[in-house]
Amino acid sequence: MIALALLAVATVAVCGVVLLMMAALKVVLWLVLLPVRLVLHIILLPLLLLKALIGGLLLLVLGPVILIAVIAGLIALAAAIMVPILPLLFIVFVVWVILRSKPASTAIAR
Repeated sequence: MIALALLAVATVAVCGVVLLMMAALKVVLWLVLLPVRLVLHIILLPLLLLKALIGGLLLLVLGPVILIAVIAGLIALAAAIMVPILPLLFIVFVVWVILRSKPASTAIAR
């Protein structure tokens, strides 16, 4: 049993050392590649701005079309939900009309 506990402790220690080495490697790679990342960001910044400009123009042009499509979809969804309920509503309406059509003077006279 003690051997199993020692094996578990050794495994945790090895995992800790490996994770520490990986973290150190990540820090070193981040520091080495930082100038490359900065240069790429400076070079690609005009392209990102162009992408944002084109995206904004497309949204401005296609926004009303998308809005109309969403409204039409909501109307279709409402119709798809209401159509199966229409027969039940018709039956309720017919019962209401029948019950409403009774004369009001059916009370017993004294």
